[in-house]
Amino acid sequence: MGNSRLAVYPGTFDPITNGHTDLVTRAAHLFDHVVVAVADSSSKGPGFSIGERITLARLALADLPNVEVRGFDCLLATFVQEVGAGVIIRGLRAVSDFEYEFQLASMNRHLIPQAETLFLTPAEQYSFISSSLVREIGRLGGDISSFVHPAVQQAMRQRWQQSRSDFNKQPETKGDHHA
Repeated sequence: MGNSRLAVYPGTFDPITNGHTDLVTRAAHLFDHVVVAVADSSSKGPGFSIGERITLARLALADLPNVEVRGFDCLLATFVQEVGAGVIIRGLRAVSDFEYEFQLASMNRHLIPQAETLFLTPAEQYSFISSSLVREIGRLGGDISSFVHPAVQQAMRQRWQQSRSDFNKQPETKGDHHA
């Protein structure tokens, strides 16, 4: 049996949002220790490298002394066993998340029966936030300050400014005629 006072909260956190930090904060009050497990999701083509995502998560969660941020590049079940956790935290924003999360929880129960999955819902003001929406709003120059930690906002701003700069440096191709 894993340690029921130790929880793992896995995700890609690309980027970590205020919805994520809300869940981690509440989990930190429920458990002695929470490991925020940043998945190496290079196959998804993340906006930030795993190292950058770990750094941003550490900055966003720095005021929580019983929270540790670690990367992992293996099966979640393997990682949970390695750290000795007894609980996997998963967030549910809407009913639409439930079916997928239920399947994951069932598979994890099969793979690691000694760990339970605990579903938490974010505070209402964060229930609509997703990393993909934040990335899109930020990429298009929108205000993301109420969705992410200031360090995350700054990192995203720098990333998108660089992307726009690179895009604007592209040479015109034959057939590109502008009035």
